[in-house]
Amino acid sequence: MKQRECCPSLLTILTLLCFVLGTVLSAGAQLKQTRRVLIINDLGIVSSPGFAEIDQAIFSSLQNSPYQIELYHESLQLTLFPDEASRRLFRESLIRKYSERKLDLIIAAGSASLKFIAESHESFIKETPIIFCTVLGEIPDQLKSGFHFTGVLARLQPEETFKAALHLLPATKHVVVVGGMGTFDEEWERVAKRAFQNYESKFDFTYLTDLTMSVLLERLRHLPSNTIVYHTAITQDAAGATFIDSAQSVPLVASAGNAPVFVMDDVDLRAGTVGGALVNWADDARVAGDMAVHVLNGKRPEDIPIVMSSNVYMFDWRALRHWGLKESNLPPGSIVLNRQPTLWELYRWYIVGAVCLLLAQTSLIIGLLWQRAVRRKAEASRRESEQRFRLVANTAPVMIWMSGIDKLCNYFNKPWLDFTGRTLEQELGNGWAEGVHSEDLAECLKTYNDAFDKREQFEMQYRLHRHDGEYRWVSDIGVPRLNKDGSFAGYIGSCIDVTERKHAEEALSTIGRRLIEAHEEERIWIGRELHDDINQKLAMVAIEMDRWSQEESRSKFSEHLSHAKKRIMEVSMDVQALSHRLHSSKLDYMGLVVAAGSFCREFSEKANVKVEFSHSAVPSTLPKEVSLCLFRVLQEALQNGMKHSGATLFHVDLRGTSNGLELTVSDEGKGFDEHEVLSRRGLGLISMRERLQMVHGVLDITTQPGAGATIIARAPLQTAEFQAKAG
Repeated sequence: MKQRECCPSLLTILTLLCFVLGTVLSAGAQLKQTRRVLIINDLGIVSSPGFAEIDQAIFSSLQNSPYQIELYHESLQLTLFPDEASRRLFRESLIRKYSERKLDLIIAAGSASLKFIAESHESFIKETPIIFCTVLGEIPDQLKSGFHFTGVLARLQPEETFKAALHLLPATKHVVVVGGMGTFDEEWERVAKRAFQNYESKFDFTYLTDLTMSVLLERLRHLPSNTIVYHTAITQDAAGATFIDSAQSVPLVASAGNAPVFVMDDVDLRAGTVGGALVNWADDARVAGDMAVHVLNGKRPEDIPIVMSSNVYMFDWRALRHWGLKESNLPPGSIVLNRQPTLWELYRWYIVGAVCLLLAQTSLIIGLLWQRAVRRKAEASRRESEQRFRLVANTAPVMIWMSGIDKLCNYFNKPWLDFTGRTLEQELGNGWAEGVHSEDLAECLKTYNDAFDKREQFEMQYRLHRHDGEYRWVSDIGVPRLNKDGSFAGYIGSCIDVTERKHAEEALSTIGRRLIEAHEEERIWIGRELHDDINQKLAMVAIEMDRWSQEESRSKFSEHLSHAKKRIMEVSMDVQALSHRLHSSKLDYMGLVVAAGSFCREFSEKANVKVEFSHSAVPSTLPKEVSLCLFRVLQEALQNGMKHSGATLFHVDLRGTSNGLELTVSDEGKGFDEHEVLSRRGLGLISMRERLQMVHGVLDITTQPGAGATIIARAPLQTAEFQAKAG
């Protein structure tokens, strides 16, 4: 009995153990690899808002790393421990903490921290990648030997800030530079003094850098007019009192000074300071943080270029207003912070809403007063519009119809009724369908109903019975009609007679079919020539040469050789004739006159007819397109004449004219009816015309049955260019 009671508990425990074990294994599978990162800064994140921003920006960037970051912070605390002994103790502490704990990356935030690392000889520091983020724009020489480093260099720009201040305050005569006596302060003051050296002969410079804070503030309260104040850094005064520069010193200086105060970096833009060309601590740190992620991912610091920070002109709107400085005098691209909205910006939507409400009420009153008059005018306008539409529709050159929402037609214009010869009453509703050809009616109604159900435009063609009994092809386009409120009102459509166009399309289709057939006939002719004539002659020569090789007597060798030569010459002439028919090489090398004369002789011998060729005043050089076009026309004209005219004598004349060339081919055969030839088998004439059109030429034909035919092709030579190759 006890065993039965224990079984459920045991199963529960086993299930719980399996769940816990699975959770642990799953969590272990998701753990990231650990990377150790050490950040060293000059003042500490508590003592300096600037270094706090750097620390926060770098930490945010490291979150993008695929590793678990083990982050360490160390600070030189220059304000509290500026002496060399403190640095020695700091170095010893650093070695004791991290020499046995392998670091993957060291980030130096600040010039003093970077210099401290450069002066270190410990192997674990030299072997660790270094990323720096400094504001003094200098890389220690010691760092360049044996260290693996890259980073962001920022440069303080007192001179650019001073130029901007002079542009805002052109009457400036006195410049007061304030600073402290801390180790950190001295570096910033040194940068400012070096930048202002070129201006000390033009302005009265006073450096208040060795005073107690109380004395400094008192001096700032009694500055002469036309003075500007430039604040560097005050982390320690002459009495040894320490300060957080941006959080304590800057507000004290800005509130005490009776002149505008300009600063060096963005964290000092507060408490009434004006601004300047400022270093942006957070932006530089974000760039350094991205570099850190690349290094942790395996990239060498040497392969990452050192980045120079670009300072930004930043100013406080409230300080500009306080000192009466114009925004229009700020450097281009300046950023203005803390801008206060105007009365219009604060209450714009309330003002707009009130005005709109008044306008709406006014409009409503006016609308009520004019509603009856507008309704009457609208009714009259509608009747006038309907009359105008019917007048326009009845005089339009197209057939117009209309239908309502029930799909039934309720209007046909006069051209429609004249075309069908029926009355309006006969066509209304579905009466119009009685005139549609029976073979087209089903498709016509399907297209109409499908488009109507979808409220879409449609286009269809069908045969419609005309008043004279003939069915004519019409193209019908219908579009939906809408009322003024956007509701569906039915359809309106227009029809035009396209019978002639349909016939033209059929004729073009026939011509295209004829062209294909002509190409096939040409291929068959070439194949027949090669197989039945040239191939047979070559086979005969081969057979005879084989027979001659079996004869023992050599006395008839010369006779056989002469016979073979004759046969081969015949084959050569046949190949040459075939080549000329396809493309005359003489046309390319010897010109149109020689090629045309040669073709006439070959054609005469081949067809056993007489061809008289004459020429005069033909230019020696001709455009290739014109030469090829006229040569093809000559070939086509002689071959057609031989095939259809029954003549045995042809006259060919090629002559130059004042503006081009003229080719005349005439015979005294039985002639032909040009219209009949074009409608039935006139592919040759169409080909000649199209070739001439490509070179802007024309074709004239003079013929009649029983009286021979004359074909004249004219091609101009003054045309700037020919659109296509005639061949």
